[in-house]
Amino acid sequence: MASDPSHGDEGSSRFHSASSAEAGRRPRGSDSYVNINANVEARIKNPLIGLPRRTLLSNVDDFCRLKGLDAHRDILRKGALVAQDPTGYEDITGDEALTEDEVEALRNEVLNKWRIPRLLYLTIITCSIGAAVQGWDQTGSNGANLQFPQALHIGSKTIRDKILVGLVNAAPYIGTALFGCWLSDPINNYFGRRGTIFIAANFCLWPVLACAFCNTWVQLLGCRLLLGVGMGTKASTVPIFAAENSPAPIRGALVMSWQLWNAFGIFLGTCANLICMRIGPNSWRYQLGSAFIPAVPLVILVYFCPESPRWYIKKNRYADAFRSLLRLRNNPIQAARDLYYIHVQLQVESEFIVHGTYIGRFFDLFTIPRVRRATLASFVVMIAQQMCGINIIAFYSSSVFAVGGATDFDALMATWGFGLINFLFAIPAIWTIDTFGRRTLLLFTFPQMAWTLLAAGLCSALIPDPEKSKVHMAFVALFVYLFAAFYSPGEGPVPFTYSAEVFPLSHREVGMAWAVATCLFWAAVLSVTFPLMLDRLAAFGSFGLYAVFNIVALVMIFLWVPETKQRTLEELDYIFGVPTRVFMKYQVTKALPWWFKRWILFRRDATLEPLYRLDVAENEEDEQQSTDIGFENDKARVELKDIAGFPTVRRTDEPSSGPTAPPR
Repeated sequence: MASDPSHGDEGSSRFHSASSAEAGRRPRGSDSYVNINANVEARIKNPLIGLPRRTLLSNVDDFCRLKGLDAHRDILRKGALVAQDPTGYEDITGDEALTEDEVEALRNEVLNKWRIPRLLYLTIITCSIGAAVQGWDQTGSNGANLQFPQALHIGSKTIRDKILVGLVNAAPYIGTALFGCWLSDPINNYFGRRGTIFIAANFCLWPVLACAFCNTWVQLLGCRLLLGVGMGTKASTVPIFAAENSPAPIRGALVMSWQLWNAFGIFLGTCANLICMRIGPNSWRYQLGSAFIPAVPLVILVYFCPESPRWYIKKNRYADAFRSLLRLRNNPIQAARDLYYIHVQLQVESEFIVHGTYIGRFFDLFTIPRVRRATLASFVVMIAQQMCGINIIAFYSSSVFAVGGATDFDALMATWGFGLINFLFAIPAIWTIDTFGRRTLLLFTFPQMAWTLLAAGLCSALIPDPEKSKVHMAFVALFVYLFAAFYSPGEGPVPFTYSAEVFPLSHREVGMAWAVATCLFWAAVLSVTFPLMLDRLAAFGSFGLYAVFNIVALVMIFLWVPETKQRTLEELDYIFGVPTRVFMKYQVTKALPWWFKRWILFRRDATLEPLYRLDVAENEEDEQQSTDIGFENDKARVELKDIAGFPTVRRTDEPSSGPTAPPR
């Protein structure tokens, strides 16, 4: 097959590593082979399907011997059989037959998927605190902007002072984009996820306290640059830590806690701004310094959390990985299943993506086809967060409302309302991100953000009558709040959740660093330029420009961002194995016409041919189509999707389940 010069399978052989005994690689001519650099057929493959029971159990025995897991051999044999057919665990016979407790635990993954261990809850709480630190750090400068420029003698109307104010506001994002994000890979390599979060939390603690004691803009700039190192390292690690510890059915909900509690941190920051504003001329010091508060429990709690089992696997510490999974799952059968399934999927991945040096892995982001597609998708969702205009509100809403005629107190109150709306409307995404999906949420919310920003700009264009300034500001605030209500369940939680899951394990840290650096670099650009933009274009021109950016971002998401919901992290190799040209052609020639017929012409008979096809072992008669994201077999996806995200479409070349089939 001819290769695509930009998105095909060119050079895939260059990245193909030699097979090993423990990889268990099948011949390339077999039906089980799927090239994750050029998955043109869009198959999502369970590499265990098609293996005879005897072969599978022999492979498990070899795995236990090689990885020092002989003491857990029996439970791992059971786990491998469950991983091979995740819906047929009650039919397993012989020595590997599951106990009643094990069957009940697997059933509860569907019926009570939020019944998870306390240590997993602790992990998510700790990650949530890390997100709250990020949000509070962002909004401390929002309130301080009303006072610190005058206090540090950069409050004039000159271009120089406006740039310096923007530079001080942008400093954490400059530190993040230039240093913090890129340090996360080597720090993760040596200290693990927990150690990296501990180091980052200290950078979010001491420089923040130092901000309260600065007497020149240079000192404040330096402290906020150091804060950026911690913010970047933390933002690149915390979502990965949450994603790698979470089961697939609720991974989106657990990882999106980053945005939910980031929004809560923003809200707490606006509360602190209001509380501190009446202290006097030094209130800006308290507004900036108060962000140290959530960093304290983060430093303490992180070492009570289990380390990421996937980080242990990356270090070939399988015994530690299994111990970690035992703490993160309700029953050992779940831990055994997940450990072996992760292992075999990573063996497939290793055939196409080799582990190189840090610099080599960075260049792999743009050269290995499977990784390049993840890089493009994460770039789109991250830069879209800046294109949507949320940070012109998060950073400068007090200034925008003040320009609109509000007093300092009214401006801070309006900003407090924005923070509250941003938090409350992020809560529904806990459920919708794993049901509607990441892509669907983005495609729905971006058009809404465009018109609400445009409406806010039109309202701000009205010349405020001094006697009616409160009414004028109320209309501006109304549309800003509507904008936040649409942002919070969509572009709010999706970017960090999405970027933390799309990269293969070998490139996850550097990939997430790239994604976060993209997001926060453009946040820095926005922080520096927005004071000038507001001065030149006024609120109407600024809001109108970002309304246009929302439409551009919508088109980019439609063409380049695949859905990832309900798939394990390793199964996403097959999603991003589909060439971009194939994905784009499907969206333009099939999905878009279907959407027009279904939702514009209201034709109920409109059908959508699926893009992805999922392999499973049984229930061929249940196959039917899904018309939301292009997955085949909607019945299985809805009813069986919660079983750790395993594939749910029958392989037609397998033996029947009758008497002649081998026992399970």
